[in-house]
Amino acid sequence: MPKLLFLVHRIPYPPNKGDKIRSYHFLKALSSQYEIYLGCFIDDPQDRQYVKDLNAYCRECLCIEINPKLQKLKSLQGFLTGEALSLPYYRNARLQSWVDRTIESGNIEKVLVFSSPMAQYVEKYPSLRLIADFVDVDSDKWRQYAANKSWPFSWIYRRESQTLLTFERKIAGKFFATLFVSEQEAALFKQLAPASAEKIAYVNNGVDTDVFDPQLQFDTPFNTAEPVVVFTGAMDYWANVDAVIWFAQEVLPIIKKFKPQVRFYIVGSKPTQAVQHLALKDSAVIVTGRVDDVRNYLAHAHLVVAPLRIARGIQNKVLEALAFAKSIVATSMAMEGIPLISGVQVAIADTPEDFAELSLANLNLPVKVVQANRDYVQAEFGWSQSMIKLQAFLEK
Repeated sequence: MPKLLFLVHRIPYPPNKGDKIRSYHFLKALSSQYEIYLGCFIDDPQDRQYVKDLNAYCRECLCIEINPKLQKLKSLQGFLTGEALSLPYYRNARLQSWVDRTIESGNIEKVLVFSSPMAQYVEKYPSLRLIADFVDVDSDKWRQYAANKSWPFSWIYRRESQTLLTFERKIAGKFFATLFVSEQEAALFKQLAPASAEKIAYVNNGVDTDVFDPQLQFDTPFNTAEPVVVFTGAMDYWANVDAVIWFAQEVLPIIKKFKPQVRFYIVGSKPTQAVQHLALKDSAVIVTGRVDDVRNYLAHAHLVVAPLRIARGIQNKVLEALAFAKSIVATSMAMEGIPLISGVQVAIADTPEDFAELSLANLNLPVKVVQANRDYVQAEFGWSQSMIKLQAFLEK
């Protein structure tokens, strides 16, 4: 089989959070077509145990453990070099040496990098077929962060947006193709990097509907007498933190006036102190931390919410709720990469009052199966369709 170098900023296993779900499915699909040489970082000590699982998909793996706190300090080098802080954050001499040796001795002809900073390891090899999956327009995400933070973070994030965009444009110009998670993300980057527009495309995220299947049996983690609203996501990710704080402080009090028994479950690993404080202030808020299986919470939720005010790309949390045929209330930002069609039932609101009203409309009804939601993701967001498209870019 031909050999493929795959560079990922975070170990693509287990598929338990947004970027890892996408990189895992890429790895799994491509392993049947290529001998894969995988280079990646481990930024969570709990993920060390999964390195051995990568052997099922890879000819060779290099997984380097990093400490996020130390990497943040290292990233400050960017202020001296004038580059985006994300680049020194993910720069590693050991990984660079391994990449160089692998390319020089392994007959590597094709390279797939996942997340824009990983492109720095191979941009000096223009003779290879270089494909970059930026996933989201990260530079624009930093722009959104800047707009929602006070100084000095607003200045730092604005600088990161500008410097990272410069790097993204350079990579898009050098690489054979630059991919994004949705048509909307690709269209945005075409506007930001018009010189490379013809080489910019998208490969949709997907959802495994055999795994996220409401017909399977799941134990309930709830007191069934209480109406339950669920949010899922990594709870050290600022966009998710902002979302649940906004919902708990601005939306939930309105809901509780009419549904005092309601419970809001925040389901996800590494909750920040700000998230944990929500549960201390309000007994209606339950912060679970890391759970063995998020599907238990989705399967028995009365309502799933996605109150994101900062977002890019396709939200896996929404796809998973759709696959479970759940009732959903989301902000327009959360649905940006998921174009709704007739029959799909997702209520969209962007103010606390509207979000509460639509949530109550669902909570006042019996829990129902919204089959149209599941049918939609099965038809439009299956991984098999996306992987055919990804492989086409590698084979062109």
